[in-house]
Amino acid sequence: MMERVNRILRHPLWKGALQQIEELESERIFCRHDLDHFLHVARIAYIENLEQSLDLSKEIIYAAALLHDIGRGLQYEKGIPHEEASAALAEGILTDCGFCENEIKVIADAITAHRDADAAKGYDLAGILYRADKNSRNCFACKAEHECNWSREKKNTRIKD
Repeated sequence: MMERVNRILRHPLWKGALQQIEELESERIFCRHDLDHFLHVARIAYIENLEQSLDLSKEIIYAAALLHDIGRGLQYEKGIPHEEASAALAEGILTDCGFCENEIKVIADAITAHRDADAAKGYDLAGILYRADKNSRNCFACKAEHECNWSREKKNTRIKD
């Protein structure tokens, strides 16, 4: 059932982009965009999917979560907004991993919208990806929280219902 997601994890472009991000964020004191973050986002999104009875495919949710920040390296090195870079990289990776055209569009659109506050209002893949991304951060336990530029309202200072 999750074979296509496991293909993403083995895809050379995905692995290379993840390694690039890890190298570029090696000195970062704030939240990193690593596999742990991707999996936290996937699990939070999937839980919301189940709680809200949204009937989104687990495979689609995990694919979107694994790919939503994969363009961070291009943002750091070339100034391309990471949601755009991630969506572009995702399209090729998803094609190689056996996702159909409609699935690729839904995932790429959700990745593009994962920083758009309007997406937070939706109960579709974009909405749950947005919320899961924001809720994945454990600001309440972060040693660098006092230096973070997120507003107090955005920070996760407690575990939410």
